[in-house]
Amino acid sequence: MRVLMISKALVAGTSQRKLEELAKFPDVELTLATPPYWKHDDGSTLTLERLYTTGYRMIETPMMLNGNYHLHYYPQLRKIMREVRPEVVHIDEEPFNFATFQAMFLSTQQKARALFFTWQNLYRQYPPPFRQFELYNYRHTAMALAGNRDAAEVLKRKGYRGPVRIIPQFGFDTDIYRRSAPRPPRQPGDPFTLGFIGRLIEAKGLPLIVEALTMLPEYCQAVFIGSGPMKSELEVQAARLGVADRVIFKPGVPTYEVPRELERFDVHVLPSLTRNNWKEQFGRTLAEAMSCETPVIGSNSGEIPYVIGDAGLVFAEDNAQELSACVRKLLDDPALYADLARRGRQRVLDNYTQEQIARQTYAVYQEMLTGPQ
Repeated sequence: MRVLMISKALVAGTSQRKLEELAKFPDVELTLATPPYWKHDDGSTLTLERLYTTGYRMIETPMMLNGNYHLHYYPQLRKIMREVRPEVVHIDEEPFNFATFQAMFLSTQQKARALFFTWQNLYRQYPPPFRQFELYNYRHTAMALAGNRDAAEVLKRKGYRGPVRIIPQFGFDTDIYRRSAPRPPRQPGDPFTLGFIGRLIEAKGLPLIVEALTMLPEYCQAVFIGSGPMKSELEVQAARLGVADRVIFKPGVPTYEVPRELERFDVHVLPSLTRNNWKEQFGRTLAEAMSCETPVIGSNSGEIPYVIGDAGLVFAEDNAQELSACVRKLLDDPALYADLARRGRQRVLDNYTQEQIARQTYAVYQEMLTGPQ
């Protein structure tokens, strides 16, 4: 089967491993169309990383309105479609985005069967023309992929009546996301690091980590890796609460350096907050940390409790006291700490490897080609 995948998310090199796994299926001829970079709304730019490129063709193609999540599109996509002649078009975008409409329209012209992907786990009505994009894509897609349970329910509530399969967008390369060396035993008074890696934005609930420090022993510290508008607010908060010397900021790192940063954390914390326009859709860094045998603590926002399962600790969102109590459990119970580190790694091996996500995705492609038009 000839498959064309269109994805701005695959500028991230570590995510490209899924494509190598898909390309291993003997009947798959896979082509990726991806932009040379993607602009985040905080002003940072992720440049295309060519990390896993074996077995499939990667086309680096221009993107118009780069950085605009809803209106970007690919001016050379029609030409790519004619060249590739895909049977399956995997549109790695939300159904209300113009890029999805563009790719769906061209797929229909090419008589290819297409699917879209959605993380959107909040019910929201969109104004014209985005609602029209959404309805067109609902009518013409052969399949919808949802990254979480809530997203699948939102699709149905908004009027989508076609088949839906729940598969995370990407798996995790457990050969990369693994501990490079055994964690040395902690000695009394050794620093204990509460780590966060990602964009420093309000929805991630990061002030809770700083507030929790005030309820924890002085050898506990927080490390924030990344950039974003919350940095200055966190610095002010840390100074106001008297813990500025225990809060460390580091710049963002390329995706291939993330595993080594995660294994330096004693615990990875994701204290996300649910808002009218946001609910945690997966919590990718949780699974990355678990794969590196770094215990995780997450709030109960969105999909976080399902990702963690019994392999970490969950607290009520926006509750710094509960967060600090979770940290104390790990400090006071080395056996629990070691058990969660082991269970976290095993949970990723059982549920979230790139091989498993690729296998599930391939099964969807087969279903699309053999199902009714």
